[in-house]
Amino acid sequence: MIFRRKKKLKPVPPKPVPDGLWLKCDKCSNILYRKELEKNLSVCPKCGHHFRIPARRYIEILTDGFEEFDKNLSPANPLNFREYEEKLRKDQEKTGLKDAIVTGKAKIGPHTVALGVMDFFFRGGSMGSVVGEKVKRLIYYAMENNFPLIIVGASGGARMQEGILSLMQMAKTAATLAEFHENGGLFISVLTDPTMAGVMASYASLGDIIIAEPGALIGFAGPRVIQQTIKKELPPGFQRAEFMLKHGMVDIVVPRQKLKDTIVKILDFFSNEKH
Repeated sequence: MIFRRKKKLKPVPPKPVPDGLWLKCDKCSNILYRKELEKNLSVCPKCGHHFRIPARRYIEILTDGFEEFDKNLSPANPLNFREYEEKLRKDQEKTGLKDAIVTGKAKIGPHTVALGVMDFFFRGGSMGSVVGEKVKRLIYYAMENNFPLIIVGASGGARMQEGILSLMQMAKTAATLAEFHENGGLFISVLTDPTMAGVMASYASLGDIIIAEPGALIGFAGPRVIQQTIKKELPPGFQRAEFMLKHGMVDIVVPRQKLKDTIVKILDFFSNEKH
């Protein structure tokens, strides 16, 4: 009996896994499926770590309608800072924004509000002349229309490439908010990771109600700089949202999944108070 030798089958190469399907949690190191993470509003289902998200994603999460203001207001290079214009152009292409904040009129539940959302992915959410000007215009819009004001902070601070023109925005936004408060306006400040330096030292810390996301880094100088300066160990969780809540710097820490409902309840309360 003659046996024929079977032909060797060619091994089938495994299908390549597309890049970006999985990512590792920065806090617990678990591997997460990106689509499931996005469904969970970019909050790790294992440990609750809140990933940073862009401004337009916050607008999707928080609002039931949004009309953008000043969308083409773009920064200049008044100090002729080297390579600044090229860096701006790259961030504009990457984010689809002209600068590090999106402002507009929004519907949140039954309430109409003036909403600003900073974007950390544009120059680290740094505040230059355009960010300060858009915040000022938004505050005046809220004041003229008797709307509540909500600003979602996400920033490393003032933008060094604009020098003193950047630092001037701290005084400008704080002074405009003082006028807003004198006219009885309601300002809700939402602090996300991170909200630091010049932004935290100006409008972000001046809310009538200050909400923080879990784990958000909040402060002026960062903990590493402080530790190197004072030459002492810092307490656990220093400058994180929960630490700031314990020490009276924020009013409430709210997970992203409950952020919209919490804001609606606050707006409901103050709306009822007026009536």
